[in-house]
Amino acid sequence: MTCSAMDICKRIVRQSALVFVLSWLLLVLPVHAEEETRSRNSIITLWPLFDYRKSEADDFSNLSILGPLIKIQHWKQEDDVAVRPLFYRSANSDNAAAETTYLYPLARTDVSPDVTRFEVLQLLQHNVYRKSEPEERERENMLFPVYFSGTSEKYGPYTAVFPIYGNIYERFWKDEYHFVLFPLYGRTVNKGTTSRNYLYPFFNTIEGENERGFHVWPLYGQAEKTGVYRKKFVLWPFYLTQETGLDTDNPTSKLYMIPFYAATDSPKRTSRYYLWPFFGHVTDSGKNEEEWDYLWPLWKKVRGEQRNVDSFLPFYSRTQYKERTKTWYMWPLYKNETDTSEKFAQERDRVLFFLYSDLREKWPKDGAERRRTALWPLYLYQRDRGGVKSVSFPAPVEPILDRTGIERNWAPLWRIYQQRWNDSGDSAVSFLWNLYWHEVRGDDMAYEFFPFVAYQSEQGESDLKLLKGLFRYRNRGGNRSLSIVGIPFGSYRGDVSGDPNSSARSEP
Repeated sequence: MTCSAMDICKRIVRQSALVFVLSWLLLVLPVHAEEETRSRNSIITLWPLFDYRKSEADDFSNLSILGPLIKIQHWKQEDDVAVRPLFYRSANSDNAAAETTYLYPLARTDVSPDVTRFEVLQLLQHNVYRKSEPEERERENMLFPVYFSGTSEKYGPYTAVFPIYGNIYERFWKDEYHFVLFPLYGRTVNKGTTSRNYLYPFFNTIEGENERGFHVWPLYGQAEKTGVYRKKFVLWPFYLTQETGLDTDNPTSKLYMIPFYAATDSPKRTSRYYLWPFFGHVTDSGKNEEEWDYLWPLWKKVRGEQRNVDSFLPFYSRTQYKERTKTWYMWPLYKNETDTSEKFAQERDRVLFFLYSDLREKWPKDGAERRRTALWPLYLYQRDRGGVKSVSFPAPVEPILDRTGIERNWAPLWRIYQQRWNDSGDSAVSFLWNLYWHEVRGDDMAYEFFPFVAYQSEQGESDLKLLKGLFRYRNRGGNRSLSIVGIPFGSYRGDVSGDPNSSARSEP
């Protein structure tokens, strides 16, 4: 009997709680939501299901669903839609441009009046270029390194299926690529020079105007263009000779007998290396610079007009330019970089690469400053040029990768705490994706700790809600009211201090 009575009591409590919550959702929330949406500035929340904020003065609205997972935001000409981390779309109505990322950095789409681009890890690409006529379209496709297609203004359309057969024009730093069952056969053309490869890289021939050459790698190779260059190698890389720039005012000759001796001679630069990497000496008259290397790159010394270097790795290294200095202490423990000019100044301190980083930037002419400090994986602090500061934690990726895609697509998912503020006293705080939030703008203030208490004060009016409005107290220009479960319990107006000169009067 006792157990049965306990079960009945539990069932009654559960059903009562369910009725209470449903009544709250059906009766109280719609009333408050309707009142909020009629105002110029509104905040409607039901954590963690949704969070809606609107400011007509700023032409801003934002709807967050399931915390950081879904975002729909409008701000002036910008419209953003996100389902994190699956995709993020940002569109600008002014220039008719839109950018969408999919599981950043996996894939992205860029749309503008001139071109539409789609790419996956920069390996799969599909580009559509719109010409002056609306019907005109040029398409360019790539699935690197397997498939390439497009249209060259000079050579026309092309297609390549690597390594079977293909032709590619005006891409990858060459005028032409041709191949059949690569590496059996491949041919490139660039600036009038034709290079043919058979069983690449072992056999090669070179042809052009006053130009010829061949190599059987790594045994022997030679190439020459009359009045421009001469090159030869024997048992590469042990013996190489080169004469380049013969048609310029700085012809350069090089001789490499690795590892015993290496020499470079030109009117602007002379270098000698003996038993590389043990000792090297370089004189650069073009830069008015002299360099000594011992056990390169561990011990290095440079003296010149543009650069001075003292390097004793891993203990100490300092490189100084006219406006820039880079210093290592106990590499990779601590690094300092300083860049100073009339228009821009930057200083960055790093400990163990990305464990701790502090970047300070200044624009002396307009007095603007920017700062970014991160301690992996704990926190990220930023100050933008407008003086807006922010701090967030944790920060498992931001100290390593400072990317807009990380900031938009991923960081909101793990940021338990965020805060933004400026020198005017405006601020915004969010904990656990707005389980608790606090905003201050001028004399206006609002905060909420879901579902216990919510408070809003705007233009001298205040609104206090307990349990999402089950109990509500409002003060609108001296008109005070109390309601329970949406039912008015009484209202009164005026000063309650007891001043006989007050014009206050009680209202039912």
